[in-house]
Amino acid sequence: MRPVAPLILDKASVTCQKAAGDKTVMGIKIVGQNKKAYHDYFIDANYEAGIVLSGPEVKSLRAGKVNLRDGYAQIDGRGEVMLYNVHISFYTHATHNPNEPLRVRKLLLRRQEIRKLIGKLKERGLALIPLKIYFNERGKAKIELGLARGKKQYDKRATLKEKESNREVQRALHHKND
Repeated sequence: MRPVAPLILDKASVTCQKAAGDKTVMGIKIVGQNKKAYHDYFIDANYEAGIVLSGPEVKSLRAGKVNLRDGYAQIDGRGEVMLYNVHISFYTHATHNPNEPLRVRKLLLRRQEIRKLIGKLKERGLALIPLKIYFNERGKAKIELGLARGKKQYDKRATLKEKESNREVQRALHHKND
């Protein structure tokens, strides 16, 4: 699990697909984001991992039928990283064995990356939170995990005030330029 620089989206490089509302940036098709995670947590580091999925789950992901809001990842007793509470809806045209939407899914990481994560997760208050699910340039489903620390209520209020003040400054600059 290599640390990954967060994807920076600017208006010029983002194209929207009308069918599923997906975003494509440099060949990466983002199918689901956890926007609430940035409100509830401080994200210390980002990691990229592969996901073990069945065929109908991949089809459902391509249609954008995913919810990351309550998801989290943990390392089990065998040293494998597992993803919990990520809802991938049933694929409507699947012919056999539909999977349970909230089933536990295995994440694919290198052993040395898992060892590093074990050390970091032993610290009090840190958790692995899914931030994005996307398809890379080769068409493989990937998930971006964040090493997160919970925010206190006053931190959330301070972040909202800062965002609002930045928005007002941008609005004022925009109107000044017109």
